[in-house]
Amino acid sequence: MAPEGSADLAIEPELDYEGLGGNYPLHINMIAGSLAGITEHGVMFPVDVIRTRMQVLTTSPSATYTGIADAFARISSVEGFRALWKGIASVILGAGPAHALYFGTYELVKDLTGGNKEGFQFLSTTLAGASATIVSDAFMNPFDVIKQRMQMHGSPYTSITHCATHLFRSEGLRAFYVSYPTTLAMTVPFTAIQFATYEWAQEVLNPNNHYSPMAHAVGGGFAGAIAAACTNPLDVTKTLLQTKGCSSDPEIRHAKSMWQAGRIIYAREGLRGFMRGLTPRIFSHMPSNALAWLSYEGFRSALHEYGNES
Repeated sequence: MAPEGSADLAIEPELDYEGLGGNYPLHINMIAGSLAGITEHGVMFPVDVIRTRMQVLTTSPSATYTGIADAFARISSVEGFRALWKGIASVILGAGPAHALYFGTYELVKDLTGGNKEGFQFLSTTLAGASATIVSDAFMNPFDVIKQRMQMHGSPYTSITHCATHLFRSEGLRAFYVSYPTTLAMTVPFTAIQFATYEWAQEVLNPNNHYSPMAHAVGGGFAGAIAAACTNPLDVTKTLLQTKGCSSDPEIRHAKSMWQAGRIIYAREGLRGFMRGLTPRIFSHMPSNALAWLSYEGFRSALHEYGNES
């Protein structure tokens, strides 16, 4: 049996389900993206806490973990289960608007650059993904800094307000954006790899371009895993810059760029240091990307249908 809405696709074959087009107006994409972002980050937050803990350079035995299971068991038993959710308020406040900007920009730029036309897909998707990243990360970066400061072992912060106020008074406004160039250096290729891989996966798994939750989830998960693995070294560098203010190491505290952070990591642990947190990063991005695309497509489809009925 053909999926609901396939008759419309047969009448207007030039209309791409993934494109902005007439089916999904910009405000629908932005609302769907916002809801998808909150869902994605909320569900995967404990894994993100573990990733942050494993990426931080530390000499404290109590904050050194051998793997995901060890980190999960020790954090939940020693610090309490709530420690795995510390900082989630910052993500919820930032993720909604940031993902609205992300998906809205992606769909808009993709539509404007001919992403639905034969021969333009790869270049258009790459440009749209990079544009979406630049816009959304500019908004999200301060929330991400606060989140990681609260996720750290022994973090003294009791709320996002407490963390933000202390950070601003002790390190200034620059602390919220010191990692932004590194974030862009990581997320622009991450997004380009992710979207290019996702679009390729859709061509393989969903060649007729029908609404297919399974194809969106599998394609999103695969794309997230590939992009996460390729950009992990930059994520380790970003984590060092975002958490340096909580370090007791003078060299780490005075790192001001991704080049300085990278030199510190390489000098202390070699290339192996850039692989810190790789496993939890992949395990975080694979299901979160699958959930993000599944939620995004589901939310915007439901919102569009509700709008038509109204």
